[in-house]
Amino acid sequence: MGRGLVNRLVAGAVITLPHPPSSNRYWRVWNGRAVKGKEARDYQALIKVLAHNAGMRPVEGEVAMTVTWFRARRAGDLSNRIKVLEDALNGIAYVDDKQVVEMHYYRQDDPNRKGEVDVEVRAL
Repeated sequence: MGRGLVNRLVAGAVITLPHPPSSNRYWRVWNGRAVKGKEARDYQALIKVLAHNAGMRPVEGEVAMTVTWFRARRAGDLSNRIKVLEDALNGIAYVDDKQVVEMHYYRQDDPNRKGEVDVEVRAL
């Protein structure tokens, strides 16, 4: 499966996306307010285009989410990537990330898949 593509996207299909930025860079303070940083906004825009082009549509109701992150290097915190990815998929894989009631997250080191995440969102 190529980057950003889906195997005939149906419920439970897996989409491969670029890995999200760390949540440590997600929020920035501007004029005394916390706002999404440029990296987070750019990532969300990219995910929206890739998922839309792959035919992904929001699932309604409760969902289960499985994510496998293939690290670009042997560093990084899995949990710091998850919230950014969940937010980026709002309105794309589900209406709102509050629908996610079951989560499975994995981190792998695969030299052939560095910097990617496989995402599966399925209705429960």
